[in-house]
Amino acid sequence: MNYKETLFFIGKCLTITHEKHNRELVEKKIKNNTVDWDAVVKVSTAQYVFPALYCNLKRANFLQYLPNDLVEYMQHITNLNRERNEHIIAEAKEINKLLLSNNITPIFLKGTGNLLEGIYIDIAERMVGDIDFLVNPEKFKITVNILKENGYKEKTSDYLDNTVLNRHYPKITKKEKIAAIEVHYKMITNEKGFDYNFIENSLKKLTNNINILSYENQILLTCFNKQINEKAQWTKTISLRNSYDLYMLSKRASIKTVLNKFYHSKSDYLKNFLAITNYIFGSPESLVYIKTHKTESYIKKVLFFINNPKESANNKKKWDLYFLNKHRFSVILKSFYLKKYRKYLFDNFF
Repeated sequence: MNYKETLFFIGKCLTITHEKHNRELVEKKIKNNTVDWDAVVKVSTAQYVFPALYCNLKRANFLQYLPNDLVEYMQHITNLNRERNEHIIAEAKEINKLLLSNNITPIFLKGTGNLLEGIYIDIAERMVGDIDFLVNPEKFKITVNILKENGYKEKTSDYLDNTVLNRHYPKITKKEKIAAIEVHYKMITNEKGFDYNFIENSLKKLTNNINILSYENQILLTCFNKQINEKAQWTKTISLRNSYDLYMLSKRASIKTVLNKFYHSKSDYLKNFLAITNYIFGSPESLVYIKTHKTESYIKKVLFFINNPKESANNKKKWDLYFLNKHRFSVILKSFYLKKYRKYLFDNFF
């Protein structure tokens, strides 16, 4: 199995709990003993879906066909991730209680929000890095201060406060807590059209007064986080973890409804991410989309870079350099008329 074959096999495996056709294809391939499990472990680990892969294979009763040592390893890693996620959920609840007591409503995002809501059959499926949450931009600074007063601090003593350039405050951690915290005042790099004001009146309230985005806005953030924040719209890279989130959300909300409601300049980003996820996951019905010249061109380019890793690396470097220079120019330009940018330049470069 080459990289592309391995990637597509994993993509289908991530849907076998719900997709009968993919389940039959995966079972046939496993029974024919044509799966390179070393490659599967390597790629699924790099894509942060190793536990999700195990959970889906287990639910489909396919573990009986796998080598025993591989099953034991997969189970071990998944158990570790489940334990980590239990700690993350507990920490998120503590933060929620602390901030609510100070009249601040945190809105939990991405992986943490998904765990709190329970969109996965097993919480071990999702690998989570940080605890991300959004607050009202007007309460952003006081939120950071409250967390610091309660034991959270920057990870290093020489940290660079680049909040003015970013979507969130630099990572902060608390002794004996398992995850870093990212306090957001916006969700995507260019927030126009999808900001705090856009989502605040459609929040979902869970037990213990925990707030998360609506399903529709979770779908939007999942797409925009990959396509805009991580620059996949330009670099044509993929993330099975993000795609798996979209797939699980598509079982709870209509993708078509989201597309119809969010007719915006950034809707092409949503359509492209939906298109490549649909393609890699073997065309699940919940991810059906209307094919256009743009979506088919995007898929074609992604597949080209999957087949040509050197060209993919060069393309990524090109776009990274482009956005770095664009970012630097923007900061300098804004410093002429915005005090916070002047202060940032003065504090960090003079």
